[in-house]
Amino acid sequence: MARILITSALPYINGIKHLGNLVGSQLPADLYARYCRARGHEVVFICATDEHGTPAELAAAKAGQPVAEYCKQMHAIQTDLAHGFRLSFDHYGRSSSARNYALTQHLAARLGQAGLIEEVSEEQVYSPTDGRFLPDRYIEGTCPNCGYERARGDQCENCTKQLDPTDLINPRSAVSGATDLEVRATRHLFLRQSTLRDTLDRWIDSQTSWPVLTTSIAKKWLHDGDGLQDRGITRDLDWGVPAQFDGAPWQGMEGKVFYVWFDAPIEYIAATAEWADANGLDDAAWQRWWRTDMGAGDVRYVQFMGKDNVPFHTLSFPATLIGSGEPWKLVDYIKSFNYLNYDGGQFSTSLGRGVFMDQALELLPADYWRWWLLSHAPENSDAEFTWENFQTSVNKDLADVLGNLVSRVTKFCRSKFGETVPEGGQTGPRELELMNVLAGHLASYETRMEAIEVRKSAQSLRAMWVAGNEYLQEAAPWSTFKTDPDQAAAQIRLALNLIRVYAIVARPFIPDTSVRIMAALASDDWSWPDDLAAALDILPAGHGFTVPDVLFAKITEDQRTEWEARFAGGTDQSGQRG
Repeated sequence: MARILITSALPYINGIKHLGNLVGSQLPADLYARYCRARGHEVVFICATDEHGTPAELAAAKAGQPVAEYCKQMHAIQTDLAHGFRLSFDHYGRSSSARNYALTQHLAARLGQAGLIEEVSEEQVYSPTDGRFLPDRYIEGTCPNCGYERARGDQCENCTKQLDPTDLINPRSAVSGATDLEVRATRHLFLRQSTLRDTLDRWIDSQTSWPVLTTSIAKKWLHDGDGLQDRGITRDLDWGVPAQFDGAPWQGMEGKVFYVWFDAPIEYIAATAEWADANGLDDAAWQRWWRTDMGAGDVRYVQFMGKDNVPFHTLSFPATLIGSGEPWKLVDYIKSFNYLNYDGGQFSTSLGRGVFMDQALELLPADYWRWWLLSHAPENSDAEFTWENFQTSVNKDLADVLGNLVSRVTKFCRSKFGETVPEGGQTGPRELELMNVLAGHLASYETRMEAIEVRKSAQSLRAMWVAGNEYLQEAAPWSTFKTDPDQAAAQIRLALNLIRVYAIVARPFIPDTSVRIMAALASDDWSWPDDLAAALDILPAGHGFTVPDVLFAKITEDQRTEWEARFAGGTDQSGQRG
């Protein structure tokens, strides 16, 4: 049994997330966590809401609420949606927690003591119209590197180049759209991460199993242009972790807070401490996951995130932990994802374009979405959601291949043998061939899941379903029954056991459906089918079952047409999405 720590990039607090956000981190992280638990590993799966920074302040002001109250409300909403999609977090914390305040200030102090923080007098953009300094990400303009017209002042989302606001061409306030921006002097704390460049480079080189996407982005930030730059870790804001040391403001930093990108990854650790607190455990319970002097040396730590988050998780957060001089556990594997686009364009909150998490659950149960998103995960390139593709995948994969098999087997058994597993007959060459085929697909599924190859795992799982259908077509127990009822009984007994195996191995993808199948089979034995032959004989003759309701209703042409029109966008929805 391995010990596996899993974290998902923190969703930002300002509103409900769309399906692209979901598949970019939380959902595949949940898939992996569920699989690891199913294989008997000890797992802690951590996430939290990212609550600091200007976006939270602006969203709260727009909602007419104090920012703390707004964040509390949105955390509850995001928690409910996470439950709705069956995201199996062990703890879903908040970056505004007391634990994160204390740990962020502690690590900053350690970095300061190590000489890795310096005060820098710099010129920052001030907006007279907004009456405030603008954080980097709230300045937009044209990227000087690729020409993208909506690049932010900290990074271009299109080419991922690290930027300063003054690099932008035709900069404007993302808050008000004002262009009368001024540059004013201010002082901030900077993390001298450039001094750790060689250390980080060697560490990244040692991670030979990382996806190409992850490594290439990290290397680009390390080596492009002037290489890794020092990074400001404070901002002129009211909401956030105060820039304090031993409970007193850092001299000269009064009224400033730590930059959200500094404190947000630290919340992974803090949220694990929150998990221990919530379960009445002592500090040793979370430290054994995070401190190598407390037993974390044998932990495998896996992070999930979208590609835009990679630089901070491969460089800035490791620099914080390494620079502290304390024995913190570093990530072992970073699974990064490209973008999921929506029907020829991008998801847009303001234009109501695309499907958001709450809307998706209003349309269909979670498993429909989980299957499509995971089986089309944007791993090697950007992917695109279209209603036609979604309809085809649901109808063919879920309704026709899996759902139809379960329905045919259980209904036929009920009609010919009653609602019990039939006895009689023996397995023959056809059944042995099926077991060999299934064993191959199961081995492929396990290998791909362990490698966190999400799309390929879905393909292997579907291949198992297809093999069962092909067996039924060839064996045709409904025809066999007419001449050899005992042989038909053996075929159906095998098929019922096969359905149970499907429920177990498919649970990481479609947990609700798996639970429904197991309930219909009156089985609570979720043991992994390591011995496939034995697993296909678990339900004995005479074991009772019930015929489940239709597992997956097909999506009709009328539904698809309606949904395409409904979510096409074009109307300002900015006041309705959070």
